[in-house]
Amino acid sequence: MNHKAIIVSAPSGAGKSTMVNNLRKAFPQLEFSVSACSRPKRACEVDGEDYFFLPIDEFKKKISGNEFVEWEEVYPGSFYGTLKSELNRIWSLNKIPIFDVDTVGGLNLKTYFGEKALAIFIQPPSMKVLKERLQNRGTESDESLKIRLERATYELRFAGKFDQVVVNNDLEEAIAQVTKLVRNFL
Repeated sequence: MNHKAIIVSAPSGAGKSTMVNNLRKAFPQLEFSVSACSRPKRACEVDGEDYFFLPIDEFKKKISGNEFVEWEEVYPGSFYGTLKSELNRIWSLNKIPIFDVDTVGGLNLKTYFGEKALAIFIQPPSMKVLKERLQNRGTESDESLKIRLERATYELRFAGKFDQVVVNNDLEEAIAQVTKLVRNFL
């Protein structure tokens, strides 16, 4: 497999989507890999653009059919994964996939691609800052905030398994660091 890949992982709210969006602007050869998920679509999201929103039974059917490169039950009843068909779509365009995925998904993709992938972990400056960012998004209930923070604590333990760790304390500085890493890799 000659295909390169860029993997950006972080706990929810650490800034991975912002990093990915900036990288896509800076490098036209990158194509966003749309993940599949079983969670409900948020009002601002577009099916097939932000995620492929699948009912749980359909998601599990695709697991059984070996249609995923990687998948995981990130939160109870919330499955996320990368469809093989999505990678084939990107490669047919002669583009390089860029992934915006949770930590375990990122490590699974790194295992899949090996040295052909650059796996970057975006680390929040602190749990306090991460909590504030999640609260400021206005998308979390008290219960979902608690679950996301517990998950973040778990995910932070894997940072050292990534090729690079970038602390997102100052957004512009973090974007510049990530851009330089990707430029050097490509």
